[in-house]
Amino acid sequence: MIYRKHTRGFTLIELMIVVAIVAVLAMIAYPSYSRQVQKSRRAQAKADLTELAQGLEREFTANRDYTGYTLAFATSPRDAGTTVAYNIAIDQLTASTYRLTAVAAGPQASDQCGDLTLTNTGAKTPSSGDSTSCAWGP
Repeated sequence: MIYRKHTRGFTLIELMIVVAIVAVLAMIAYPSYSRQVQKSRRAQAKADLTELAQGLEREFTANRDYTGYTLAFATSPRDAGTTVAYNIAIDQLTASTYRLTAVAAGPQASDQCGDLTLTNTGAKTPSSGDSTSCAWGP
């Protein structure tokens, strides 16, 4: 009679079950992670538009005219080597009005809120999406 020693370790079935569980958890977590990353990129673009609007208002205070202002940066985020999420431009620039637009680009192009705008009157709008999840706040 041959006695086998009790082997320690995992069977292939046990390993496959663990891999399947990890895959299911990843499928659930990844979309949520992607939404949060898009939300943080959108928040950065909103902050960048607000900063540029403050520069425009300083220009208007000093010269009573917006037209002398040039953009300090044209992408968001502005860090070199970082993937561009928004391209920023000044639309409809006149002596007394402006509209800043952040156009979604790259990985942000699939964001539900689309492009962002900010005007000299303080109007802040996304081009699409749910008003509660895309709202700028007060």
